[in-house]
Parts: sequence; C-alpha cells; structure tokens
Amino acid sequence: MATPIKRIEKDFRLKTLYDDQLPVIYLKDRAQYTLTLEKPPKEELVFRAFEPIEGLKVRDKINLMFDFHGQMLTFTVEILSIREDYITTDEPECLYKDLGRSFARVAAPPDLHAEFMYLGERYSLAYPKIAEDQFEEDENPIKGMNLNDFNGLMTQLGVLVKDFSSEYKLVIFKDVKPSTTEEYLLAETGRAFYIPSTLKSFPKVDPYPKKQIITEDTFKHYKESAGEDPENLDTICAQFIKEKLDQGITSDLWVPIIFKGYVIGYIHVWIIQDEKPLFDYGVVDTIFQFAKILSDSLKVNGFFEAGRLENEPFKGRLIDISASGLLFGYPNSEFSESLLLKSTLSVKLMDPRRNVNATIKIVRSYRDNLQSYFGCDFVDVVPEDIRFLFEFIYGRAFTDRDAAFLAGEV
Repeated sequence: MATPIKRIEKDFRLKTLYDDQLPVIYLKDRAQYTLTLEKPPKEELVFRAFEPIEGLKVRDKINLMFDFHGQMLTFTVEILSIREDYITTDEPECLYKDLGRSFARVAAPPDLHAEFMYLGERYSLAYPKIAEDQFEEDENPIKGMNLNDFNGLMTQLGVLVKDFSSEYKLVIFKDVKPSTTEEYLLAETGRAFYIPSTLKSFPKVDPYPKKQIITEDTFKHYKESAGEDPENLDTICAQFIKEKLDQGITSDLWVPIIFKGYVIGYIHVWIIQDEKPLFDYGVVDTIFQFAKILSDSLKVNGFFEAGRLENEPFKGRLIDISASGLLFGYPNSEFSESLLLKSTLSVKLMDPRRNVNATIKIVRSYRDNLQSYFGCDFVDVVPEDIRFLFEFIYGRAFTDRDAAFLAGEV
C-alpha cells in the first residue's frame, strides 16, 4: 500500500523536484506528458508542459508522479489556472511513496463509463448516523453466543457488569433521541465516552488504531462548535467532570451500539464512591464486545428489517483508474452515506470495444460539499480483463513483470 509523505520530507522532495528539474509525468487518455516545476514550490506549484495537453480545465484534479532517486512518488493537485504551456496548481497535502503494486492512477478515459451495484446489505434507519467519513464497522459476528435470545443476552449483560461496575443502563434510540452531551458526542462520532477517573480529565490520546475513544480534544472541539469561547474550554472540561464527581461517580463509560454506521443506542456503566476499581481499557474492550453482540442479536431478530433496502445498479462518475483500482464519485445523499469502508461492490466498466465485470472493495472515502468519493481496490477480475484494462489505461503492452506485480510476486 502507498505510504503518505507529509510535512518536512514532502517539502524537501518538492524542493528537489524544482532544484534538479526532475521530469514530472502525467498520464491522460493513454498518452504520457512531461512537465517540469518552473518556480520554487510555495503555496502554489507552477508547471510547464513540454507539449499541449488537451482537455485540461481549471478545478480539475490531476495525478502526477516523478522518479526520486529510483523511487516513484505520486501526488494529486487541483488546477488553479492554465496559461499557454503553464499550469498552476495548489500544493499537494502529501506525496505517496512505496507504490508497490498500486499502479499509477490516470484520469478516466472519456469513453469509459461505470455502473456499480452494492453487494452487501444496506439500510435506511431512523437512528443517528455517524458523521465521520472514515467509519469502518466490524462485519464478523462474535462466535459462541446465542444471538436469537436477546432477552437472555440482556440477562448476561446484567451479570457481567456487576463484576466491575456499580450501576449500568442500556438505552436504545428508538423512542428517545440523544439529549445529553455524552449522547450527542457518541452518536456523532461512534466512539466511547470514557472518563477513567473523575479526579483527572479526559483521555489525552486514543490508543485504538480505529479510533474508539472520545479524547479531550474531541470534547473541546464539540464544545467550541456549540458556541463556547475557546479560552474557556479548559474550565468547561474541568467543570463537566467535577459535576460527575459531585454526583458520586468515580469512573464513567458510555459505549455506543452500532449497526451499519447508525448508532442504535449505548451501554452506560459507572462506579459510585470507589465501590469498585476504576475502569481500565480491559473494561472498555469488554463493553465494546458486548455492544457488538447486542447489535448482531438485534439484526438476527429482525429489528432492522423494515429499513433494509434493495440493491439496484447505479451510475457513478468514474474519476480515475489504475490496473489495481479506481476512484468514483456520487452525489452526497443518504445512499452515498450507506457506502462504508470495506463495502464490496460489483462494477461494470463499459467501453465501446469491451465491457469488464469486476468486484471492488471500498478502501478509502472522503467528501466535499457536493459529492462523496470512494477509492476502491479490484478484488476479483478475470486475467483477460486485467490485460485489457492495463493496455486500455496505459496504452502499452501488458508484460510478465506487470502480471507479477498484480499477483503480488514482486
């Protein structure tokens, strides 16, 4: 997988790109164009094209690459202006190295169109939807549990939490909506509201790779977005936790119950007056696991069935493509919000000469004011279609070395 290069290293390599006048490659419509950086890189980059590039427009995003001491680097920029042979762009947020098997992306050829269809289950539910674009849900059910017996699971939860908490509460956002600060935050982020000790403060960092904890910065950002004075945020944090201490709470944990990006409810456990040891991350893990079990049980028992959607083909705007994946856009909507990370789709790539059917998986997503964008990897394409795609995209013959890259042998 490509590795991002940011800040100091990025600035150094862009400076070298100008100082050494390294050639920059742009692939478009099965043709290769060469550019050079004409001015020292600052907030904008000014490139000179050695030959005219037809079809470029202001606000187009283009993918460029260059060879840095034998290592191929790539980056994406947006065109700000075009004047004769000079193309001015914004500065890239980062460069990417270690491209490995991720062949260079090129702008989608104008005669190539795409039709997609979601292969998993999609739902439209009347529950809070996690706002974060990068939400990723664990689809694997936890084994060894009788998911059909929801009431039995509730009894198990009550027995389980007695070992480490004074009290607990289960809330489902069916007849009630989020109303407290804790509820609003976990519904918006899909993360746990965790205060290990009310004699201290919020966690400073989230130790989980997938980000599962509301940190002090998250809390402050929420309060600031609600209109609080940034200069008062430390005081607001301290007062918020003191109110819990005044209620006799010494440790507090709220864990969301999540299904398909919706926050269905939460499990709240807390300790009163030092009756138990303070919660640690082992307790957090246990409650997250039980929240997953309850979500799976609700699904098995048909709790979400009324909100299940039929999967139908849809057209997406193909933005760029490589021999190993593609990027497409779709207008911001309830449908685009249902396309989560790791979702699997089928795609039909249609060209006047040939149609290619493949299976793809969403590996990244982001959005702007109008569209959501989905970066996908090919996960199932027949060999003859791989060869056709490669030669169609890059305008050169598919070699044994290219095949070895795609097979993971190089």
